[in-house]
Amino acid sequence: MPTLVDAVIVGAGFAGLRSLHTLRAIGLSAVVLEASDGVGGVWYHNQYPGARCDVESFDYSYRFSPELEQEWRWSERYATQPEILRYINHVADRFDLRRDIRLDTRVASARFNEDSSRWIVTAEDGRVWDAERLILAVGQLSTPKDTSYPGQDSFAGRIISSARWPKDHVDFAGKRVAIIGTGSSGVQMTPVIAAQAAQLTVFQRTANYSIPAANAPVSDEEDAAVKARYAERREAARNSPSGLGFVPDTRAAIDVPEDERNAAYEAAWHRLGFGFALTFKDILLNADSNATASAFIKRKIAEQVDDPAVLATLTPGDFPFGTRRPSVDSGYFQAFNRDNVRLVDISKTPIERFTADGIRTTAEDFAFDIVIYATGFDAFTGSLLKPEIVGRGGQTLREKWAAGPASFLGIGVHGFPNMFVIVGPGSPSLLSNVLLSSEEQIDWLAALFTHARDRGITEIEATETAERDWVAHVNERAEETLYLKTPSYYLGAEMPGKPRVFMPYSGGVRGYRRILERTAASGYEGFALRTAEQSAVA
Repeated sequence: MPTLVDAVIVGAGFAGLRSLHTLRAIGLSAVVLEASDGVGGVWYHNQYPGARCDVESFDYSYRFSPELEQEWRWSERYATQPEILRYINHVADRFDLRRDIRLDTRVASARFNEDSSRWIVTAEDGRVWDAERLILAVGQLSTPKDTSYPGQDSFAGRIISSARWPKDHVDFAGKRVAIIGTGSSGVQMTPVIAAQAAQLTVFQRTANYSIPAANAPVSDEEDAAVKARYAERREAARNSPSGLGFVPDTRAAIDVPEDERNAAYEAAWHRLGFGFALTFKDILLNADSNATASAFIKRKIAEQVDDPAVLATLTPGDFPFGTRRPSVDSGYFQAFNRDNVRLVDISKTPIERFTADGIRTTAEDFAFDIVIYATGFDAFTGSLLKPEIVGRGGQTLREKWAAGPASFLGIGVHGFPNMFVIVGPGSPSLLSNVLLSSEEQIDWLAALFTHARDRGITEIEATETAERDWVAHVNERAEETLYLKTPSYYLGAEMPGKPRVFMPYSGGVRGYRRILERTAASGYEGFALRTAEQSAVA
């Protein structure tokens, strides 16, 4: 017999745990289904050397409990993966969340029952849950690309994925190591592995911009100062464009005198990390203003790399800064000054195959003991489309999204009543402090569920019109930016055959929250709210 619950939550990362805690608080029963054997989502799996958050620890943390805010002590301004995972586990224990989490439980299918307006969720091991609400909190960067090359099975060494890092200790001492990929994972692990390995070869397809992490220990004085005004800090973050807590200079970068502009960039370079892109309001909107930021960063890269040929390969091309998600590093560029580190440009000499000893490019053979794939993820939709999700009339979510994801507010999908997505496509998600954005959506959904319960509503479904209008609005806002000028995972360009549509909402955290508030104030216009009787004739 299926287990009856008010809500099934898929995913035990930050968003899944927050959803569970919040639904409990409004009196709903919920269960979290998690495919892994531990909580933490991306922070559970991405345990590669150097893994670190690009949002400040004080902001990349839950806001729902003032007591939690005061008692948890962050050690660094930008926390490493082990510290973030300790925090997540502390939250799971402190709020007694584990009793409603089912680990090692991979969802095989979720089917909407049109007779009961409920979801039947089936795990791969055959267990079944019957729930009024289905909440997908699966993350945006949680399905690694299935990257492989011919001959991979013949390689005598060890192959590791950065996104599924092994639990045993990986010893690089005396080893010849390859890293394929120079996104955030590759950038973060390169200097760490370079300091341990006998030889490190980095295979780069596209040079990207990277900003210093500006990390530092959190002093007792800084900790006390933040905690004394934590509520104000949270509100500043909620009312900022990015959720990072600061507002860009309201002037166009190109209009600011060069000396003053460079001084602002210099200050941002040493403090803002990922937030560098918001030094001025129009860096991601105006090509001329963006060019000033791009040129500054390229000068900074040049200051860190000794070899002119290596520098030429590491210097980003003509695409605007920030239109691919920039990395945040701790000594990445300087690592290529080491005698034991080599950079290979596979846009010029592609990888042909693995050999028994290593990797063959079109130019030469390389011998390795360890090869690391740091090749990224099937972003935004990869994890959402893994299980078979079947909505009204037998339509699957994969069929619905064949031409690209469509939703209302990035939360509800027409044809899939009572299904809700947390920080998925169509919401600020990866263009924001994603933890803040997830909490905004979860609190909003809790209010929607309470509204529905108080009125006898059993079915909540985005209308076709609202969904169509929201997709148009997402595209209109994207067209105001420079994002469309660069192939990236924002556009689905990271996967062959993936629809090339703009995935996140670029209207900002503050603007998006105001839309959520207006929608709630209107009685949730854009959603069809039906009683059981109305559902029967819908």
